[in-house]
Amino acid sequence: MKLGTINRASMLILNKAAGVFSKPSKRKIYEYLRSSNFHPGKAFLHKVVLGIETSCDDTAAAVVDEAGNVLGEAIHSQTEVHLKTGGIIPPVAQQLHRENIQRIVQEALSASRVPPSELSAVATTTMPGLALSLGVGLSFSLQLVGQLKKPFIPIHHMEAHALTIRLTNEVAFPFLVLLISGGHCLLALVRGVADFLLLGKSLDIAPGDMLDKVARRLALTKHPECATMSGGKAIEHLAKQGNRLRFDLTPPMHRAKNCDFSFTGLQHAVDKIITQKEKEEGVEQGQVLASAADIAAAVQHTTACHLAKRTHRALLFCQQRGLLPPHNAALVVSGGVASNFYIRKALELVTNATQCALLCPPPRLCTDNGVMIAWNGIERLRAGVGILYDTEGVRYEPKCPLGVDISKEVGEAAIKVPQLKMKI
Repeated sequence: MKLGTINRASMLILNKAAGVFSKPSKRKIYEYLRSSNFHPGKAFLHKVVLGIETSCDDTAAAVVDEAGNVLGEAIHSQTEVHLKTGGIIPPVAQQLHRENIQRIVQEALSASRVPPSELSAVATTTMPGLALSLGVGLSFSLQLVGQLKKPFIPIHHMEAHALTIRLTNEVAFPFLVLLISGGHCLLALVRGVADFLLLGKSLDIAPGDMLDKVARRLALTKHPECATMSGGKAIEHLAKQGNRLRFDLTPPMHRAKNCDFSFTGLQHAVDKIITQKEKEEGVEQGQVLASAADIAAAVQHTTACHLAKRTHRALLFCQQRGLLPPHNAALVVSGGVASNFYIRKALELVTNATQCALLCPPPRLCTDNGVMIAWNGIERLRAGVGILYDTEGVRYEPKCPLGVDISKEVGEAAIKVPQLKMKI
């Protein structure tokens, strides 16, 4: 089939899925597809999945095959809009998803040159995330699979982040994963597709959220070098110019011998420092401090140390309980904050000390994207897990745990972590 024919055929179906299709009639669609050799139900040579992601503030889609080839992808970022509004406003994010989802899916399909009829399934993030955002992706996807008569695969956002590494690297189960992003922070043992043991999680906010809040408090959108960067990226960029030793910040929960995390206290401590420096420098709130780079360096280093220590304990726990292979054990770090190279270096000190391999997806696959959703769909197709042929009753879940929680058992083990020199 010619590419132009594929594009026109898929556009007709996507228009209907988006609820904006009025003309031509159903009969004309059928005649058009028939004349274009577009055969729903045609046997495909290998598995190909369309992945759709709208869990937070990016609208993304991708087509991936079972060999791990990314055949086509597209993404619409809302970062610039949310920088202007001072953070993500759910109704705004929802409206932007609505405005862009049809175009993004169409672009991914067009780039892939895969006719919708040859898709093996549609995979979509349904948990966890912002309710209004999840709803847009789910509604669109259910209409799409209804039109295409294809299986639907609901995707857990955190599972997708965890399994992304198997798209880019040959990684066997089990492995330890640290998922760090703007909305999530957890440590889990990945024993298989849909088979996770949760070792620890954030008790309050996620590291990315904390870094974003600090960046806003530092008014980094007014800094000439950081104006168009997300909060976390701005902190990382500015920290390179700063002296982390200028401010004394204690890593959170340093006496608790478990693998849980906390970032609210650190955020409050930094807020106090900023308030004090504003008084000392004679700067009004909302203006950039002369000491902003030093504050950014201090908060980044403290965050890295906190993440490193909890991850170190998780690795030791898994090794002591025989949950990881004695040789070639792997720590996978994924999620948006995993693209921070300073934090990666801190974690590398931990994996060096425990004779493990540190593996991270490329930065573009650490942040939210359609590729990881499509790949998770491929993984579930292979495993025969969670594939729906009847979508009646499918719902999105804004809050949804990952796997079986054994964090209490980890805390009771009370493993003491050796002191590491964090020379990064």
